[in-house]
Amino acid sequence: MPSLVRIAKTSDKKTAGLIQQLADRGAVNTAKVEKAVRKIVTDVRRGGDRALLRYATKFDRLQKKQDLRVSQEEMEQAWNETAPELRRALKLAARNIRRFATWQRPKEWSRLIAPGVKVGQTLRPLRAVGCYVPGGRYPLPSTMLMTVIPAQVAGVKEIAVVSPNPGRETMAAAALLNVTNFYRIGGAQAVAALAYGTESVPRVDKIVGPGNLFVTAAKKMVSFDCGIEMLAGPTEAVVVSQEGKPALIAADLVAQSEHDPDALSIFITANDRLALEVQGELAKQSAHNPIAKAALKRNGVILVANSAQQAMEIANVIAPEHITVDAGELDSVRNAGSIFVGDFSPQTMGDYISGPNHVLPTGAVARHRGGLSVLDYLKVITVQELSSHGLARLGPSAVQLAEAEGLTAHAESVKIRSGLLRTNYA
Repeated sequence: MPSLVRIAKTSDKKTAGLIQQLADRGAVNTAKVEKAVRKIVTDVRRGGDRALLRYATKFDRLQKKQDLRVSQEEMEQAWNETAPELRRALKLAARNIRRFATWQRPKEWSRLIAPGVKVGQTLRPLRAVGCYVPGGRYPLPSTMLMTVIPAQVAGVKEIAVVSPNPGRETMAAAALLNVTNFYRIGGAQAVAALAYGTESVPRVDKIVGPGNLFVTAAKKMVSFDCGIEMLAGPTEAVVVSQEGKPALIAADLVAQSEHDPDALSIFITANDRLALEVQGELAKQSAHNPIAKAALKRNGVILVANSAQQAMEIANVIAPEHITVDAGELDSVRNAGSIFVGDFSPQTMGDYISGPNHVLPTGAVARHRGGLSVLDYLKVITVQELSSHGLARLGPSAVQLAEAEGLTAHAESVKIRSGLLRTNYA
């Protein structure tokens, strides 16, 4: 079997440049589509439904007599026509995702930070969110579950879903979740409709969910007017192992590679023999999967480190979307979207059914945030309540700090209350 994925050793000076290139890869380069996306976004913002329908007909395979909105009857029919085995799988996945999001939800609290000074945090869900569910190469009912369920757990009242030419599986998932606002639109035009609103599509406060380059560029473009969770790029998978099973390691990398020809797949080890065995397995397992084969050939690499410690250091520099590590190495992972531990934790389980979200940071964004979570649909608002005695206790120090900064009105807002305290409590 010919080599498909190259092996690069850290002892080779050229490899340092490769690792730096991987670390500096950035989320996604949208420059080549930004001009076209700007026109679409501007047209939909100004023209509303008329422009949206024009682009949906052109790009989303919307039929001229077809309604933008997916009806409840269509969703229910899709659910009824779905095989019982898939319905059971969707229910199980939904239950696990909902339980995980519920456990993940932060708590409201209130405490005395000083006598007479009560502080805390309260939670408020976003008013409205838009969930983007891709509908291009594959139907993605799992993304419907991953984006809608945390919003429901957070308490968001208005949830709009967009998906271009949605498949039966995606509509079935919508029926399972009791989605009411579902639109058969995608691309930059769907993002613009959600961000600014049209006659048919309500404006939302935040847009979540992965998409192609046009979707990502549009999310970036509207992000000053509408919240977004992150800019998603091609799928990334890293496996770090010293004694793992070559077939299992290769299986995870091939699985993530079949998402996209631009997917990034990296195996990092200090074991030369294992590197060679995984190289052979990658060629064998991807032989009949053209997308995975193209991705591995373009962006696949095996890095051979000087030690197990260096292997983990390299992984943290790369900050991948998915990472699989040997049992006992969990504490060594600092930067990743989602972590999979041991031989029996394939990354596929996180894509579908184990519970944690599969909308994850790419392009080294994992250095500063994790994956989509219930927190993305909530506002954590701080609260302060002072009694007269609490103000008397802390007020003089606040005045000192305000006057040190030259903000006299700030100081006066405390002093004026201090005068009331002297009058009322003399």
